[in-house]
Amino acid sequence: MKKQLLSLAFAAGLMAAQPAQAADKLTLLLDWFINPDHAPLVTAQTKGFFAAEGLEVEIIEPADPAMPPKLVAAGRGDIAVSYQPTLHAQIEEELPLKWIGTLVETPLNSLIVLKDGPIKELKELKGKTIGFSVSGFEDAMLGQMLRSVDLSIDDVELVNVNFALSGSLLSGQVDAVIGAYRNFELTQIEIEGKEGKAFFPEENGVPIFDELIYVVNKDKTDDPRFERFLAAVEAATIYLTNHPDEAWNAFIEAYPHLNDELNKRAWADTLPRFAKRPAALDEGRYQRFAEFMAEAGLISKVPPVESYAIEIR
Repeated sequence: MKKQLLSLAFAAGLMAAQPAQAADKLTLLLDWFINPDHAPLVTAQTKGFFAAEGLEVEIIEPADPAMPPKLVAAGRGDIAVSYQPTLHAQIEEELPLKWIGTLVETPLNSLIVLKDGPIKELKELKGKTIGFSVSGFEDAMLGQMLRSVDLSIDDVELVNVNFALSGSLLSGQVDAVIGAYRNFELTQIEIEGKEGKAFFPEENGVPIFDELIYVVNKDKTDDPRFERFLAAVEAATIYLTNHPDEAWNAFIEAYPHLNDELNKRAWADTLPRFAKRPAALDEGRYQRFAEFMAEAGLISKVPPVESYAIEIR
């Protein structure tokens, strides 16, 4: 036994004497500037979950939020954080992309009004002005929400407010805004001294969808780094769920400019929405949403889910 222990110790010494194996580099392109929506990714970075999987992940904020999936499709990035509605539209455009995982597994998008304003129910939007930032999916989402109360887009006036959703609502420029995130804009309005009320698309006729997802080039889904990436994100998400305060402290240490009331509250509001099993695919959810997109005229056909999504195990 003593001889066996000595042999094990000698072997361990030899391993320790060997140079550490270099981590595999991986480029992750975000959908937007770093914020609490990316908490699992920052946690995986700051708490060593990527390193534990032998990965050196470079997290890149976009100069143009529309570009990350296109760059990945062109082979100029490994993984992009994107949106489920965007993926359906880009598959229609024949971009070579595939879903490999989910970051935020519920919608964050919503329609928001001021709580002390005249609109208490969706049907009271008739004849009112609604601000938006991006046309396309938001128009279709709003149209479906209005149809759920026997209204249509023709019953409201749409106003492009660019990205000043909260400001346009608070100033009275519009009566409601579509495309506002329930984990940010609602809090931002409250910090400004008002209270908002959100109408959720998934409760008003729109199929449930994943807000944030991971996409890769469809010809590279066999890359072994992706499975390790998702394993690290899953471990980080569980750590984040169990230790939200410790993860928050690591987050603001890495990004001190985000240490404010809005981001702290957004952090807590977003925690329940992260996918605990990021690599798990809900095929029915993607099929139903593709059918919704087709009915809304945003895509011309409903392709098989397996043609644009894959579970990596």
